[in-house]
Amino acid sequence: MTGIDPRDNLDEHTQQHLRTLLRAPGLAEVFAALGPRDARIVGGAVRNALLGQPVTDIDIATTLPPREAMARLRRAGFSVHPVGIEHGSIIAAKDGRAFEVTTLRRDVKTDGRHAQVAFTTDWAQDAQRRDFTMNAIYLDADGRLHDHVGGLADLKARRLRFIGDAARRIREDYLRILRFFRFWATYAAAPPDDETLATIATQWQGLKRISKERIRQETRRLLSAPKAVEALRLMERTGVADMIFPADCARDLTALERMAAQDAALDLAPEWFLRLIAFCGPHESLRQAFRLTREETKRLRWLAKAARPADEQEWKRLIYHHGPQAARDLARLAAARGDLPEEGLRGLLTLLERWRPPTFLPGGKDAVALGLPPGPAVGEALRRAEERFVANGFAPADRAGQIALLREVVADMRTGNGRA
Repeated sequence: MTGIDPRDNLDEHTQQHLRTLLRAPGLAEVFAALGPRDARIVGGAVRNALLGQPVTDIDIATTLPPREAMARLRRAGFSVHPVGIEHGSIIAAKDGRAFEVTTLRRDVKTDGRHAQVAFTTDWAQDAQRRDFTMNAIYLDADGRLHDHVGGLADLKARRLRFIGDAARRIREDYLRILRFFRFWATYAAAPPDDETLATIATQWQGLKRISKERIRQETRRLLSAPKAVEALRLMERTGVADMIFPADCARDLTALERMAAQDAALDLAPEWFLRLIAFCGPHESLRQAFRLTREETKRLRWLAKAARPADEQEWKRLIYHHGPQAARDLARLAAARGDLPEEGLRGLLTLLERWRPPTFLPGGKDAVALGLPPGPAVGEALRRAEERFVANGFAPADRAGQIALLREVVADMRTGNGRA
């Protein structure tokens, strides 16, 4: 099925989404440069427009050889970057907008991750080498859809299906296993068919060929998806979870499910890192398994040793010493584990939003002015004074009151009173 006029098949809202996509800044110039008959939008942009979801990146497929496409785009004023020209892919940028333009191709040889390709002018042949039917729908400059693999029907049914033979598609690129679960968790409504899951169960060890960086990217997106919990259940059922998550991962689906429900109830943006910790626990093994950043590793290690405060005053002390991000992490994980009720989490998030701890103002010069000699005693005096300030409920908040507090500490130190 190809050359479909949307007016014959789609409701007005969907048609409007497609028209909006075609009005994207710079897109008309790309079509004009490549030739309207030689270029079509494909992939996620078309899929998301048909679903009424936001479109970010726009990928263009073209029948033109890469170097001809580059020459035409340059003549049209685009800056062109041959980021993957051996596979037919270039980036065309202009006025702050970038498009990936890829020549139609077919796979000649694959090794489970990378492919040797040959270029073609056959749109159906290009469609056959893609991963899922919903990602192989093309939209031309006139607004006509071209569907060679039944992607429209699958998209309407919210059904995720490999193009052709699932085992063959997976062996071409084992990353497609993770993409399957991520796309299913994001877009699907219909359950995956048992045959596809059985195929995945026989192929998952091919994931050993995939870099940790790519595994991180897919896991990050999957954990933030609407049906992340259900997808992880399927990953456990097929053995994929054994390949992805370290051996000491707790696989606490209950905690993850609770966090997802709380995110929805409290209108919190899904945060993949916290969902990973809720599912696995704050284990050091996650650092290598998911190539955690330096900042994520710092958060992980702090959470591994942090204790949940018992009352609001202790939460305020935690915020004062470690910052609102640490307190938020700890609160959301405590709620996911069932140690903090939803209303308690709501209250703490409100506290984090509204409460700003007063600043402890005195410095070394103030301690010296009160008679302490420069050196270690100054730092000790300031530490003790700040401890009293925190213990007093962050009072006094004014500089004069805090200097008086420091004066008391200095006096105690002179008389040998170790009271902090």
